[in-house]
Amino acid sequence: MKILVISPVYGLSGVPLGQLRLAKSLANIGHKVDLIYGHKQYSKIEKLKNVNVIFLNKIRVLGMLFPLIKYLLFNKPDIIFSAEDHLNAIVIIASILTFSKAKISVSSRVTPHDTYKYLNVMFSKSWFLKIMFPLVNFRANVLTCVSKDMVKQYKKIFSTTKQVYAYNIVLTKEAIQKMKEKVEHKWFKNKKTQTIIASGTLAEWKCFDDLIMAASIMKKKKINFKLLIIGGGPDKLFLENMIKSKGLTKKVQILKPVLNTLKYFYNSDIFVLSSRVEGMPNVMIEAMMCGCTVVSTDCHTGPREIIGKNKYGYLSKVNNPNDLAKNIIKAMKDKVSKNKINKIMIKFSENNVIRRHFSLLKVERKRWLI
Repeated sequence: MKILVISPVYGLSGVPLGQLRLAKSLANIGHKVDLIYGHKQYSKIEKLKNVNVIFLNKIRVLGMLFPLIKYLLFNKPDIIFSAEDHLNAIVIIASILTFSKAKISVSSRVTPHDTYKYLNVMFSKSWFLKIMFPLVNFRANVLTCVSKDMVKQYKKIFSTTKQVYAYNIVLTKEAIQKMKEKVEHKWFKNKKTQTIIASGTLAEWKCFDDLIMAASIMKKKKINFKLLIIGGGPDKLFLENMIKSKGLTKKVQILKPVLNTLKYFYNSDIFVLSSRVEGMPNVMIEAMMCGCTVVSTDCHTGPREIIGKNKYGYLSKVNNPNDLAKNIIKAMKDKVSKNKINKIMIKFSENNVIRRHFSLLKVERKRWLI
């Protein structure tokens, strides 16, 4: 089958990474896959086999409408996988205008508390989406969220929504190969202490300042550790200055975004997610796949759904560095076994996730399993 996978932007994490993995997995089982991005967020682009990558060079999602109309008129995909509510609406409108016969699966990846937080502001993006999406979503064959908790949240905002859950792909053969690549960073050579790692956009909602505060608390308690934060973003300078002011330069370091974070996770002991809000944190699941014991805030949504009540990791209070530090210390002393973690990871394997998507789309098995 000919399949279109689409994302607003090419990036190294979050929604773009989820769409990239979906496209690669679909191509690996023999489908003809086009992967469309609105624009590039990073200059380094991964070379893909068997996936045709198209950049529309449109920074605004609204600007993708007419290029998508042109694409659908000339390429006629059998299935479309879109992600993020604003793009989902544009994709559906383009399919209606072109009388496309493609089956459409649209996914919500960001908690609706964020997407629709300005509902009361007339003519805001949230306000327009709240009005527009119910008008056009009849054309979508499947509406999904990346966690069960997100489905519940959408039902509070759109009482008649038909959303169901479908997890992102995390566990793949390629991922297993990538995690075992060599790490050159000096902290991973001749390790004499446990390494804590975190990764994500250096922005307010990720609360890396809470993690640095937790590291400061641990230092005062004379806990032996190294903390590596991988990421870039608007808060980088603020966080670097915070590290200096707390006297943590020998214990905490920020590393710019890398193409392969998995090898860092694989060589680390503890992964920390300090966010105040998430959709379904792929990065946390990646770290679990790599064998890290996870410490996460109990934020909406995702972490509790995966970790349970401290069954597969440690949950901490949101915006509470003291509780975060306490649980990191616990995790350093009592790690979650890899065998236990593997029971969770099967939910995020490419076979199970693809099977879930095609089952929801009601595509016959003989048509999708090539």
